Amino acid sequence: MNADKEYLKNNFRGMQHLGIPVTNLDTSVAFYERIGFSRILSAHVDEENGKVLVAFMEQRGVVIELYQVIEQERDEIRKRSDGHIDHIAFDVADAESAFRELKAAGFTMVEEKPVFLNFWKKGCLYFAVRGPDGEKLEFNQIL
Repeated sequence: MNADKEYLKNNFRGMQHLGIPVTNLDTSVAFYERIGFSRILSAHVDEENGKVLVAFMEQRGVVIELYQVIEQERDEIRKRSDGHIDHIAFDVADAESAFRELKAAGFTMVEEKPVFLNFWKKGCLYFAVRGPDGEKLEFNQIL
C-alpha cells in the first residue's frame, strides 16, 4: 500500500453515517427521537437466520443507522460496555470505482464486491475495508 497516494481523491464526498447495532429497534428509535433525531428511512435486510430491522435517524446532517441484529447476536451486543459503533460510513460518488481502487491498493476488503441494498429511493451500493485495528470503514453510494 502506498502511503503517499491519496486514495479516493476524486470520489470521496464526506461522512455518510455511523452504524450502531441495537437489541430493540423501537426502544432505540424512541431514545434518539427524544434527543432530536428524526427517522428518515425504515428498511430491513433478510439474512439466513432472520430479519435485520433498520432505521436511519438524522439531526442537522448527522445520520445514524440503527439496526436490530438477529436474535442470536443480541446477547453479544448486550454484553458490550464500549465499542457499540459497528462501522463508520463514508459517502462516495462511485462505489464500484472506489472498490477497485482500494482492492488494487492492497486494503483488506470485507466484501467480495460492492453489495446492493434496497435502501433509499433507488437503493445503495456499499462495501467495507478493515482498518489497522480491525475497525470497519464502509464506503457507500446512494443511487
